[in-house]
Amino acid sequence: MARLFTSAAALVAVSAACSISSANAFAPLSGATATSVSTGANVDLSNFLSDKSGSGYNMLVVGTYAADFNAIEYAQRLRYYLPKLQEAGVGKVGFLLNCEADAAKAMCDYTDLSMTSPVDILIDPLGEVGRQFGVGRGWKPDDEELFGVFTKKVSPYIKLFGMLFGLGAWATLPAVIGGYLGNPFTPQPWIEDALAVGQKKGRWPDTALELDEEGNVAVNKFSELPVVGDWPRRPLELATLRLQNMVDISIKNWDELAPKRDALDAGVLTQLGGLVIVDPSNDQVVCEWKDPGICAVANFEDVLEKLTKKGGEDEE
Repeated sequence: MARLFTSAAALVAVSAACSISSANAFAPLSGATATSVSTGANVDLSNFLSDKSGSGYNMLVVGTYAADFNAIEYAQRLRYYLPKLQEAGVGKVGFLLNCEADAAKAMCDYTDLSMTSPVDILIDPLGEVGRQFGVGRGWKPDDEELFGVFTKKVSPYIKLFGMLFGLGAWATLPAVIGGYLGNPFTPQPWIEDALAVGQKKGRWPDTALELDEEGNVAVNKFSELPVVGDWPRRPLELATLRLQNMVDISIKNWDELAPKRDALDAGVLTQLGGLVIVDPSNDQVVCEWKDPGICAVANFEDVLEKLTKKGGEDEE
């Protein structure tokens, strides 16, 4: 009888523990998992975001495939802003990529993004996590015909080409054009940092900056432009970086970084990304973003502003 009572009590305790774990999990990614590149372990992303064992907020960047413009820019922004994110209260960061482990390691090397704590590089080759999170899937992701013309399965590369003109990704053209026009209001200091990394790695174009003997930026040629040289984001600066990314990361290393056949069939070529930051103390979302187009990734200056505002509210 005592043994039966003990067994029943243990069962109740286990059930209660499971209920607590479920209640504290980040619901939109319930059951979603990815593989940690550094450890090879399977990571429950819902629990990752709701984990209370660390200090501060938990952040997940939902990237795309390793050769994609959006994934590369997320890596470059994350490299620059990581110290600032930590200062604003972010305790740990997961960076998810739709690729195999070797491609993820290579892309992090090309962008000089650290793969050590507090950043955990995660992989989900078929993009299942992003789709569960609700990222944009691009132009006609599930259609096998276009305008009744194609009767066979349409190549994802044709769909990607349509997205370059805004089809299924309305913010693509504004984001691309903005890279040429600049912005006199919002600073984007990560661009200069990424250009410097590219120059030190021998990428072209390589004349935007003058670096000193230690590799630090001595002169930014865009700051010497008349009238617009004092803008927080100068004309052509971001466009130059994107040219560098396209030529010497994406195209040059396409075979190494491109999605595999099964990933193409799953739709990762046209799938977009996003990010979410969760306060594990109450499982509230502090910041959430889903890319509305190619090159239209989260503005980390806005992310920092939200984190700072949240920190101020918590202190009141």
